Amino acid sequence: MLLDFLYNLSIHAYGLLLKLIAPFNKKAKLWVEGRDKLFHKIKSDAERRQLRSRRARVAWFHCASLGEFEQGRPVIEAFRKQYPDYKIVLTFFSPSGYEIRKNYSGVDYIYYLPADTPENAKMFVKIIEPAIAFFVKYEFWKNYLTELEKCKVPVILFSAIFRPEQVFFKFYGGFYRELLHKFNHILVQNESSSDLLKSIDINNATLAGDTRFDRVKQIVDNRKAIQVVEQFKNGHQIFIIGSAWQTDMDVLIPLMNELKDDTKFIVAPHEIHDAEIDIWRKQLTAKSVLFSDTDEVKDLASYEVLFIDNIGMLSSLYQYAEYAFIGGSFGKGLHNILEAATFGMPVFFGNQSYQKFQEANELIHLGGAFPVENMEELKTLYQRLKADEKKRAKAADICSNYVLSNVGATRKIMEVVETIVKK
Repeated sequence: MLLDFLYNLSIHAYGLLLKLIAPFNKKAKLWVEGRDKLFHKIKSDAERRQLRSRRARVAWFHCASLGEFEQGRPVIEAFRKQYPDYKIVLTFFSPSGYEIRKNYSGVDYIYYLPADTPENAKMFVKIIEPAIAFFVKYEFWKNYLTELEKCKVPVILFSAIFRPEQVFFKFYGGFYRELLHKFNHILVQNESSSDLLKSIDINNATLAGDTRFDRVKQIVDNRKAIQVVEQFKNGHQIFIIGSAWQTDMDVLIPLMNELKDDTKFIVAPHEIHDAEIDIWRKQLTAKSVLFSDTDEVKDLASYEVLFIDNIGMLSSLYQYAEYAFIGGSFGKGLHNILEAATFGMPVFFGNQSYQKFQEANELIHLGGAFPVENMEELKTLYQRLKADEKKRAKAADICSNYVLSNVGATRKIMEVVETIVKK
């Protein structure tokens, strides 16, 4: 079939392109090196597993990257608790997921996902022998889904969300619609996604909600003190800038310079680039310090800006904040606002590309989140809330209550999983 040929050709071409740019691009290099001799490692692990526990069944969870992993994590951990006899294999497509979570202790094996060629899919499924497979939110790999279907492995897609503009719902989207039919069950975040699936005769969908709410609730319940941040805060109000890009800092740096006398800032870049952070620090008139340098600082409370130059801390940092600006929506798309909202604080973000995020739209409507066009608008909104503690507290309560009212997706997903596992 022509479309199959073109799809497989595109997969090979993508892999070749990454190999060509790997010497010049860190992410591409990690993608390529992470898949070098990968099947040898997977096969060795499988052989050891079979020697140790021949009867152990395997559950395979696949996530595109770090965000999808955090979304899938409550289900992974619930599955581990409910089915302790299963071995769990976790795969990532992106280096930004694998490299940060490759030592996650909640599963038995963690790998990069081999490229979605027919040969790789057949070999991977044959080696790990999954009894059940899970895909989180967005992943639709044609050859893996086809191979799992051939081997009669039940496949669940959860925390899925669909929009009318996606290719599945276009007149020319037949190739991709067929992929949706390969899932035994699809658990969606909202009712509109369920209705869209019904419109293309996908009737095995259940409204379960978004597991990100469960995940951020876990973060609140299991939060740990960060002594460095407590010393930095020293009784002051904190404004966190989470998942910041250059386009966000173009707006935030002037604000930070204006407000440095009565507000402290924590900046967590979306990606850690020392040169970029250094440029930002030079543009500040506020006194700043890197998190990695805090051990050498005697009077941390005297600093006005703390730059987080590591990955993985951000979700825990929000516990110290009274306000948050979440990056991304002056560019390609808004990052996770729920990690901030769950700790109870007004949430700001750019007004250019948040519209496809349901939680952003709902929190704006409720009065807990505020899209801004520029520094002047952000400054006005911030100072209005800062001057009226009742208004700030109301917005904060709206955000935390919004998260609490939406927890429970993991339980609904596991009810469906239980019916499939029993079969």
